[in-house]
Amino acid sequence: MQHRTLGTTGPRVSALGLGAMGMSALYGEADRAESIATIHAALDAGVTLIDTGDFYGMGHNELLIGEALRTAGEASRAKALTSVKFGALRDPDGGWSGYDGRPAAVKNFAAYSLQRLGTDHIDVYRIARVDPDVPIEETVGAIAELVEAGHVRHIGLSEVGPDTLRRAAAVAPISDLQIEYSLISRGIEDRILPTARELGIGVTAYGVLSRGLISGHFDRDRQLGAGDFRGMSPRFQGENLQRNLDLVDALRKVAEGKGASVAQTAIAWVLTQGEDIVPLVGARRRDRLTEALGALDLTLDAADLAAIEEAVPAGAASGARYPESQMAHLDSER
Repeated sequence: MQHRTLGTTGPRVSALGLGAMGMSALYGEADRAESIATIHAALDAGVTLIDTGDFYGMGHNELLIGEALRTAGEASRAKALTSVKFGALRDPDGGWSGYDGRPAAVKNFAAYSLQRLGTDHIDVYRIARVDPDVPIEETVGAIAELVEAGHVRHIGLSEVGPDTLRRAAAVAPISDLQIEYSLISRGIEDRILPTARELGIGVTAYGVLSRGLISGHFDRDRQLGAGDFRGMSPRFQGENLQRNLDLVDALRKVAEGKGASVAQTAIAWVLTQGEDIVPLVGARRRDRLTEALGALDLTLDAADLAAIEEAVPAGAASGARYPESQMAHLDSER
């Protein structure tokens, strides 16, 4: 396993992290036993970074990870690092009610996460979206107090823009920014990524396969189940889907020339964008995990990168990455 460091102050982690959200929420039903087996397989393969959110399945995901860690081999468990997002407010019907970044709420969320994960500390802790009613300085300050108390090791951020990055970094060291970044989601390249690099903040990139859209496994005629986020995602709708899958077909030709899968090529592209970037792969099954890990063995030279850029030019994606109501919560899009 290759390793990278999250920024100048963050932990040393595996070059690929495992995003566990899909094991509990937003992509339809998942097999619990297979999910735990996938986490175990990731740990056995040297993956050390496991990313979750306390609101994924209203705590279900943290409980799942806690069980997986308890039942993993001792050596693998000792190396595992947890990255946790907090702040999203849910209701009993699964609805979303905004975000809470008040200092008291930060510490409350952390207390519950520690219990569900079955650990005495969280390695990287971050608010999922900026609370518009609470200055980021107050939210980050509360996490800094958790660091001082030993409950959290490092402070992260999620989906914030350059101004918020600067304000947060002025309060306490920030290890990394978690944000969507892929061949078809490249908005961070203009201002956010340069600011993060200036400040010594790493990037954990989620959505590197765009929720399966550019994995090479998504079929044009696929029927999405109830509760699957992609049923509301603009990029998966009508003509947008057709145009986006045309991009995947073009990428497939490049991948085949390298003897790799589409998913491996898309992940490898993100890996080549900088040693300060750690892609998170959302594998829910062991076979998908094995495929994703194969990206670590794929070398892309200048000609390969040019061919990929030609197949999937920057800005070529059709449709926004979230529905309009959710885009409004993204500080990174302001």
